[in-house]
Amino acid sequence: MYSLVSLGVATIAEAIAGIIAFYIVDVKNLPVTWYSTFWFIYTIYNALNNPALGYFSDRTRSRWGRRIPYILFGGLPYAVAFALIFTAPFDGRDNPTGLLIYFGTMIVIWEGLYTAIATGYYGLLPEMFESYRERTDVAAKMNIFQTIALVLGAALPPLLADILGWSGMAILLAVISVIAIYVGAPFLFEQKQLKTDTSFPFLQALKYTFMNRSYLTAAGAQMARFFATGSLQTGIMFYLKYSLKVDEGLTTAILGIAFVVAMLSLYPWRNWVANKLDSRRTLMLANAVMILGIVPMGFSPNISFTYAAAIVLGIGLGGLVLIGDVIMTEVVDEDEMKTGHQRAGMYFGMSGFLITLSGLFISTVFGLMMPAFGYDTLLEVQPASVDLGFRIFLTVPTTIGFLLAILLLWLYPLHGEYLKKIKETIAAKRESSHAN
Repeated sequence: MYSLVSLGVATIAEAIAGIIAFYIVDVKNLPVTWYSTFWFIYTIYNALNNPALGYFSDRTRSRWGRRIPYILFGGLPYAVAFALIFTAPFDGRDNPTGLLIYFGTMIVIWEGLYTAIATGYYGLLPEMFESYRERTDVAAKMNIFQTIALVLGAALPPLLADILGWSGMAILLAVISVIAIYVGAPFLFEQKQLKTDTSFPFLQALKYTFMNRSYLTAAGAQMARFFATGSLQTGIMFYLKYSLKVDEGLTTAILGIAFVVAMLSLYPWRNWVANKLDSRRTLMLANAVMILGIVPMGFSPNISFTYAAAIVLGIGLGGLVLIGDVIMTEVVDEDEMKTGHQRAGMYFGMSGFLITLSGLFISTVFGLMMPAFGYDTLLEVQPASVDLGFRIFLTVPTTIGFLLAILLLWLYPLHGEYLKKIKETIAAKRESSHAN
């Protein structure tokens, strides 16, 4: 039931990540430079509110606990704000200023709610599930639901929009998210001894976090990975439409293949790789598989070739989504061993801070690269040069991101005997608390 909540949290977040650029730029006709400039500023706001809300989560004291109130009271507004984003009453051809103001206001509200809910939700992971095998098991279950969320939020929207319209698509996904959140929420719990753990003052909390090598390498690798996968999600509809000259609705098929393969590979990754190696080496291997899938797409002559590449991407994605949150729980455990405080909210919030910055780099690269290749939203027919532009955008930034993730994971220190010592120390602390 903990895992089911991830379906509600992730479905509409994946829709924003996967289709918002296409919807605002290509459907609603906001000039691409306006969009990329706004997204740059918005990403800074988005990044800064992650550590702030993570810190508040660690210091929240209520009869529901530190994390659960954000899920209980934020779920419905979160879904409503998402639906309103896709009911914009303006068009960029006639009133780009009105479109930008409406879109900007609604997405700022939506993102604040998302950060609060996600920080509370992922902050529960190391608290509800204490051992590595438990965490990999629940991560597999979570990511089955999150893969369904990827299909619903990133793959199906173009098809749903054709049938229901963009606003109808958004309302449907919002309803699915609300149901998943509130069916699973009653089963969430917090450790009694941690409900009143208020951690440090804010500046001291920042200091402990940014002096933590384990956090910087793990979160940096996640940031690089999200830059790569975000570039892929942003560029895929444009790539299909302008490079392969096929209906962009086939995004549903491409991403659907990748996500279904990812879901089917979760337990093989857990049983045959993660539980035999460790989180560090598992993620390094998964990033390498993603490179093997993405590079051929730059040379793809037709859609059939792209389908084959999507299978490889799906295998790599299964490893990434399985261990992405598990590795951060190790950082939380190490910090608790050193400081005596369980600061999952701060660490997941700061992880969100760095991951969000990847969106800034994505929008910057997109905003600089595509006009250079002649892409203009106001043109009825795009120049032939955009074919090469979208091929490069889809493959080069993504490959760089995955390679950087592998390098940072190689520097990640939590493995071997040191990681074993951390696990034993935290287990002893929990047993002592339970006994008391």
